[in-house]
Amino acid sequence: QVQLVESGGGLVQPGRSLRLSCAASGNIISINTMDWYRQPPGRERELVAAITRDGSTNYADSVKGRFTIFIDNAKNAGYLQMNSLKPEDTAVYYCNAETLLDHDGTTWWGWGQGTQVTVSL
Repeated sequence: QVQLVESGGGLVQPGRSLRLSCAASGNIISINTMDWYRQPPGRERELVAAITRDGSTNYADSVKGRFTIFIDNAKNAGYLQMNSLKPEDTAVYYCNAETLLDHDGTTWWGWGQGTQVTVSL
């Protein structure tokens, strides 16, 4: 059974950086795609960043130039590098990913449990 386990959240001052991790546990061959969403307090979940199988990336306008999404299949993990953090980046961050389970093309898709990021003095 595959699970996505997130880590790396915490309390950080404005202008600082954090790197969120989303590790796929279980027997997988690779992570095909990954998205990072966030849900600020009292607001709906929104897409922050996405990466496809060929490495193409997309970012919300609010994070372009500050956040970077990438996958390291040697570690069965994806990451969201967040630089120049702002108070408005405060949210619970969730990853979702499609993983390749076997060479017949069987895939699994699911969500991580979420990790809190708080940007404050």
